[in-house]
This record gives sequence, C-alpha cells and structure tokens, in this order.
Amino acid sequence: MIYTITLYLFGIILTLSLSQALVIMLGGSLGALMRFVVSSSITEKLGTSFPYGTLTVNVIGSFVMGFLAMFLVERMGLDPLLRLGIFVGFLGAFTTFSTFSMETLNLFEQGESLRALVNMFVSVAFSVLAVWLGVLLGKQFGS
Repeated sequence: MIYTITLYLFGIILTLSLSQALVIMLGGSLGALMRFVVSSSITEKLGTSFPYGTLTVNVIGSFVMGFLAMFLVERMGLDPLLRLGIFVGFLGAFTTFSTFSMETLNLFEQGESLRALVNMFVSVAFSVLAVWLGVLLGKQFGS
C-alpha cells in the first residue's frame, strides 16, 4: 500500500507519496540548517554592512544546483526520489535563488533570451517590491 498526502492550495490539488514528502522534508530541514550556519558564519566574519551571508548562500546554492543537475541527474541518472530531496528539499531550503538561476539558464539555453532577461528583471524587481510592500503592511499591523 502506498500512502499519500494530498494538499489543497489556491484551488490546486497536489498529491505526494509519503516517501516524496519525507525526503523533501528531510532535505529541507538540512538545507535550512546549512543556510543558517553558512550565512551566520559569513555575516559574523564580514559584518552586516552588506548581505554577504545571503549572497554567499545564493551563489553557492546556484553553483551546487548547476553542478548536481549535470553530474547527478544527467550523467549518473539520479533516482527521482533523491532528486526531490536534494533539489526541492535541500537546495530549496538552502536558497530559492538556485532554482531561479537554473530556470533562467534553461531559458537562455533554449534560445529564449528575451524571456530569460524578463524573468531576471521581473523576479528581482517584484521580489524587492513584494518585500517592501510586506514591510509596509507589517508596520501597519505593528502600530
């Protein structure tokens, strides 16, 4: 018998096997812990005048995703369950920037340079705008 977990979000139904959910959660736990350790260590060494810790985890995560996508997936044929644990779980928690970077590179490689550039601009601009709006809203609730 295969156990499943069904999630409902914004009218979308997603069903995962219990093993899929567990490897994503385990990878995510480890990725979040590593993000904290790496980012905190870098920030402690270099200070807070620039987000060095976040920049470091984003760049490392992007490099690791690119390397593992080629080495483990393309060359070694990584098991789909382990792929979920590593890419969605670990790297997703370590940094979401790695996914953005890989998807943008895929667009460039598919000859979709304009879409890649739009993705870069819109992702960064909207994310910064969303953070700003969140801060404004948070300040309203804190008053």
